[in-house]
Amino acid sequence: MATAFSSDGEAALRRELRAAVAAAPRSDLDGFYEMGRAAAFVRDGGFRKVALQFPDELLADAVEVAGRMEAATGAEMYVLGDTTYGSCCVDEVAAEHVGAEAVLHYGPACLSPCRKLPVLHIFGQQPLDVRRCTEAFRELYPEQQSCVVVLSDVVYAHAMGELEQQLCPEYPNIIFSRLVCGDAPGPTVPGEERKFGRQFMVEAAGGLQDYAMFYVGAEGLALTSFMLTWNCCPFSSFNPITGCGRRETLNVNRALMRRLYLVERARDANVVGILVGTLGVAGYLTVLQHLRELLCRAGKRSYTLAVGKPNPAKLANFLEVDIFVLVACAQNSLLDSSDFYRPVVTPYELELACNPAREWTGNYLTDFRDLLPGACAHVELPPAVPAAEAVPDVSLITGKMRATHLCGPLTSQPPPSTTLACRDQTWALTEISPAASFLESRSWRGLEQQLGQTPVSKAVQGRRGIAIAYEDEGCEQP
Repeated sequence: MATAFSSDGEAALRRELRAAVAAAPRSDLDGFYEMGRAAAFVRDGGFRKVALQFPDELLADAVEVAGRMEAATGAEMYVLGDTTYGSCCVDEVAAEHVGAEAVLHYGPACLSPCRKLPVLHIFGQQPLDVRRCTEAFRELYPEQQSCVVVLSDVVYAHAMGELEQQLCPEYPNIIFSRLVCGDAPGPTVPGEERKFGRQFMVEAAGGLQDYAMFYVGAEGLALTSFMLTWNCCPFSSFNPITGCGRRETLNVNRALMRRLYLVERARDANVVGILVGTLGVAGYLTVLQHLRELLCRAGKRSYTLAVGKPNPAKLANFLEVDIFVLVACAQNSLLDSSDFYRPVVTPYELELACNPAREWTGNYLTDFRDLLPGACAHVELPPAVPAAEAVPDVSLITGKMRATHLCGPLTSQPPPSTTLACRDQTWALTEISPAASFLESRSWRGLEQQLGQTPVSKAVQGRRGIAIAYEDEGCEQP
C-alpha cells in the first residue's frame, strides 16, 4: 500500500528548491523538431496564435523552438508545459485558455483524435540503428516466409521506410504499419486493422492470428496495450536504446487474469467513481453518458470525478466508492492500481461486468470509442428483466449472492420507494446517498458545528509562521 495516504509534510516544507540547470541545446533543432513542416502548417492554416505542447523531457528546448517558430511564421507561440492529463494526449483545454487556434504537439503521442483544434504531431526523430535492427529481426525470424507485422513507437516512425527497404526483399510476407493521425477516412475493408493510430492490411487467409508482431521501441505502455489487444499474436521487440532484440516473455494470460479479476470486483461494486482522464479525446462525453446509463441500469450508483492525473492520495479521499473506472486514451487507461485503495478498471472491463449481453471473447479493448453505438465492438443492452425472473449469481470473491439482471431504463423520476420517507408523521422528499450513508457509519464525522452556541468575538491576531515552526515556538529553553 502506498505511503502517500498519511504524511506530516515536514519533508516538503523543508525542501530547498534550486534553479534548474538548462539542458544543453540540441545540435539539430530544425531536424529534430521538423521546423520546416511545422512552419508550413502554421502559415498554410493562417493561424495567429499557436500552442506548443511539450512533454517534460523536451521542455529544455521549448524557448528556443518557440522563438524560431515565431520568427518563421510571425504567429504568437504559447508553450504548454504541465499538461492536465497524460502528455501523450493533446491538451485542448490548456490551449483554449490562451485562445490558441491550433496545437503543435511534440514528443510521444497516443494519436487519439481530437475534438476541436487542428493538431500537428511532431514526434521528435529519435536515432535508430537500422542495420542493427535488421540484424535483430533476422535473428528472431530466421525463416524468410514468416508472416510478421512491424509496429514502431512514433519517435522511430521516420526510420521505418529505410527498414522496410532492407527487409522487404528478403521477407515477402512482412507488413509495415502506417501512422494515422486522427480518424482514417472511409470505412474499414476486410483484412484492414486500424488501432492505436496504426493502419495495416492483413492478407493471410487465417487473418491476424497467423502473424507475429515485431515492435521497434522501448518497453512501455504502448507495447503493453499492443500485446493485450493482439494477444493471439506472439510478440518480439527491438529496443533502439540498448540495441538488443528479444522475444517478449510477458505472460499476457497472467495479465488478462489480473484484468478479469478486476471485472469480478466491478460486478460486486455498489458505488462506482467515473474518473475523467481526458478532455481532448473525441467521444469522451458520449462514453461518460454511456457509462452512467450502464451503471444506472445495473442498479449501481455512480459519481463523476475530475481529479486530473489520478494517484493513490487523490482517490483515497473517496472512501465510499467501491471501484473506479478511468476514461482516458488507449495508452493511459491501463492503470496499475495495485497501490490504490480501490481498484481502477477500464470502460471495457466495466461493460464486461455490467452488460449481460457482452461476453469475454479473448479480445481486449483499450479504446473506449470501440464501445460506443456504431462502433465495431458495440453491444446493445438487453431488455430489462424483472427481479423475480432474474437468475442469481454468486460472487467469486465474497461468495455472496448477487443480482445480475438489468433494471428499467433511466427515468427522470426515481422510484417512490427510495425517494419518500416518513419523518415525524410528515412526508419529506429525501434521496438516499451512498456518501451520506457511509458518513453515518463512521465513528468520527468531523468537527461539531454547534450553531448558535458559540459566542461571537472580534478577530484577533493569531500565531505566525508555518505549522511545524511558529515564530513563538522554540524560544524557551527547557
